[in-house]
Amino acid sequence: MLDVQAMTPARGRAEPHPMLRDAIAWIEGGHSFVGTRQPVIRADGEGPPRPTKLSRYGMSRYAASNRQFRAFADETGYVSEAERFGWSFVFWMFLPEELARASRQVVGTPWWHAVDGADWRHPAGPGSSIEDCLDHPVVQVSWADANAFAAWAGGRLPTEAEWEHAARGGTEHIFPWGDDEPSDDTPPLNIWQGEFPRRNLATDGYLGTAPVDSFAPNPFGLYNMSGNTWEWCADRFRVRSLSAAAKQRDIDALREQERTLKGGSYLCHRSYCHRYRIAARMGRSPDSAAGHIGLRLAFDPPAEPAPEPAA
Repeated sequence: MLDVQAMTPARGRAEPHPMLRDAIAWIEGGHSFVGTRQPVIRADGEGPPRPTKLSRYGMSRYAASNRQFRAFADETGYVSEAERFGWSFVFWMFLPEELARASRQVVGTPWWHAVDGADWRHPAGPGSSIEDCLDHPVVQVSWADANAFAAWAGGRLPTEAEWEHAARGGTEHIFPWGDDEPSDDTPPLNIWQGEFPRRNLATDGYLGTAPVDSFAPNPFGLYNMSGNTWEWCADRFRVRSLSAAAKQRDIDALREQERTLKGGSYLCHRSYCHRYRIAARMGRSPDSAAGHIGLRLAFDPPAEPAPEPAA
């Protein structure tokens, strides 16, 4: 059996798994940037923009799905961190009343409950299942879980620079679709509509996750680069600022070994978590898992064959 518990991205499959091979958008490298000149949540380190140069790379058109993660776990016997810990975080709206009363509310964010038995197979705890949402994004996965899946799939987690470049789709827009802020009436992505955290109008059609191919793709053919689920990146989380608050945030992030997440989720709303913008970001410890955290894979191009030796 493949030892994915100890696997690193460099030790994974040599080429993309057949389940993902035909859904990769290959993106030309070149000069790009990370961040924005118009940061909204400055404490997160959204700006200023930083130039970068990228090599050619591939990005999965879709977030990793429950179907794909189940194939990975069934083939390898992988046990996720939430399964080993025995609990994870679930949004209050998805809990039966009895389970909500029995679980622990998170101090400061009482809409999150620490639920025993919540994991990727049971995203809302005991009694929940992925059987009717196999084509939705997998959630309740930690950074280590994401890397193990990436190794099995022949890919890796994208860097923040790769993620942003892919999300912009060759533009400099704020969102994957342009610069227009989504309204509660005609949302082009899966986020919260209504009054967070008590009333979700679900005018986008979804209270929770949506299928990975929902909504219109961006110019690179990538789906749901904003909203639906947060996506792990390879980078450590860092705020590039000389302010005292930023320095303390970096100290905290380094102590917790935080990694970067991008894209926002179905729980984002402009009034509370305006992080479905491309430049928005979040840092969490690598063992974090929750009902709105998933992943998307990046891929390196095939190696060029070595030239034939001269006769």
